[in-house]
Amino acid sequence: MAARSEKKQPLDQVRQNQLLCERVRKELQCQRLHTQYSVNPLHRVHTITRKPMSWHDNIEEPADDKFLNLIHHAALEPTKKYSEPQTESQEIGWNTTPLIHVDRTDRRLYLPRRKTEITK
Repeated sequence: MAARSEKKQPLDQVRQNQLLCERVRKELQCQRLHTQYSVNPLHRVHTITRKPMSWHDNIEEPADDKFLNLIHHAALEPTKKYSEPQTESQEIGWNTTPLIHVDRTDRRLYLPRRKTEITK
């Protein structure tokens, strides 16, 4: 109990200045200045229905091609977006093209289901 009742002595100005300088230096290391802003391609866009009687919704505006391309690119499946898988789980099923051509006349590789008297 004696340790809790003791009051901490205030830090002197030199020590306070050292702590402040260290804090500012660490904050400046982590800061990044962002000057270009765009739409997050990973965020889904929710459309809101327009009001039929409002005048500002009925004005035709030219479409922004860059924005439309960005939205369409975000909606693509990962195999069309990227040249190789980005995560471990994407590696499963990434290559979907068959290794050999399926020849339906070759009975060794093509085994269709058959109906017989027993399976009916």
